[in-house]
Amino acid sequence: MHALDDVSLRVPRGEVFGLLGPNGSGKTTMIRILSTILAPESGSATVNGFDVVHEANAVRRSIGLAGQYATVDENLTGFENLRMIGRLNHLDRPTVKRRANELLEQFGLTDAATRNVKTYSGGMRRRLDLAAALVATPPLLILDEPTTGLDPQSRQDLWAIIEQLVEDGTTVLLTTQYLEEADRLAKQLVVLDHGRIIAQGTSQELKTRLGATVLSLNFESTDGAVRGAVLLADLAAKPANIEGTVVEYTVDGGPASAADALRRLDGAGIALAGLALREPSLDDVFLSLTGHRAEDATPGETNLDNPGKGRR
Repeated sequence: MHALDDVSLRVPRGEVFGLLGPNGSGKTTMIRILSTILAPESGSATVNGFDVVHEANAVRRSIGLAGQYATVDENLTGFENLRMIGRLNHLDRPTVKRRANELLEQFGLTDAATRNVKTYSGGMRRRLDLAAALVATPPLLILDEPTTGLDPQSRQDLWAIIEQLVEDGTTVLLTTQYLEEADRLAKQLVVLDHGRIIAQGTSQELKTRLGATVLSLNFESTDGAVRGAVLLADLAAKPANIEGTVVEYTVDGGPASAADALRRLDGAGIALAGLALREPSLDDVFLSLTGHRAEDATPGETNLDNPGKGRR
């Protein structure tokens, strides 16, 4: 079985391109190919116009990569980490010092610049890791699950930084399982499953494909939810999503469908604890496409043309 199978996509310059998918969908393999860590067995991939196999060094010079976990050296200070990355990128000393100070200020780490990273919080380490990926001012930043493990406030802070980077002209390729993150940041989205692209478009386009409204019914018991789901099975074209006492349908006629459901349930003597109508979320789209929710899953353009058949 191939980790990627007939995958072809193009990342436009100057925006966030989101890559979604459950664990094992091929996201990490794609990132490894684009960052030259893994060579494709067939097909081709170019980053900023450079072939990932034949021009790997040029690719590495044109990207910044931040993985799921911060890779900074905890025994060095924040400034020393950035200085080390700058020297590894063959930047001259004045440039390294200037970039380190700029990034420490940009990421709100100036006061912690002379502290060892082992004293940093998780959110501070993630910010420093992202800053390290930007020392050489790459036109493309690849972020693989950048906010994994962060508290809500740290996640929000990092989102604001990413938005500012894009505003300043950086292109971002983002893999994430946080649907709120993809909804907020990504202009275009691709959903991968079992190594293949199963959906592509803007967040709103994907939501529109799912349906007009989600009808959420909260029953007083799990038995009532099961009975209610059977009774209302023909309410929508797609099967209901049942989680405990909550049963959800994607329907085209929201108010009319809700009224119909209430009449049927009342006639059958099945009690409800609550009912709600809402617009579809990206999580609803993900569930519809992959069969489970995301939390259960485990300058130039970037052009990936069937890099498939690379292995994890």
